[in-house]
Amino acid sequence: MSSPESDPQEPGPPPLPAPTFILYFQGPQYAEALRQLTLWAHHVLLPVYGREITSSAPWCSRWWEHPEAVAQLHGLWLAWTELTGPGSGPSGPANWHRDYLLPVMASLRDPSGPFAGCKPGAHRRKESPPVDFLDPFGPPSATA
Repeated sequence: MSSPESDPQEPGPPPLPAPTFILYFQGPQYAEALRQLTLWAHHVLLPVYGREITSSAPWCSRWWEHPEAVAQLHGLWLAWTELTGPGSGPSGPANWHRDYLLPVMASLRDPSGPFAGCKPGAHRRKESPPVDFLDPFGPPSATA
């Protein structure tokens, strides 16, 4: 018979999986994720779904310099890999088009979206909205 001291401890909760979304990445991990996204965007997304650039449907040739575009396109790519890759069901590509591609491209190419003011060959950097306090609910020293 074993004593309580020799019983193995119950395992704790399983570790959380590592995040897969690009906004969690930094340094080399971010650079590699952006490289993979760029290859997909330049060889799959834009040749097939890019459509003509107009004032009512802008696009920036330096899209990777727009954090919102990177975030949306990375989410679109993650959904692409899940819904069109090996093991996806036959309706996966149709669901990807309907649920992911169309809304993301409409958002990115909206005249007031992240590429507003950008024209072919003319990138325009966007300023983030001002924030009065970085942590309004933190200790008083954090809000000054």
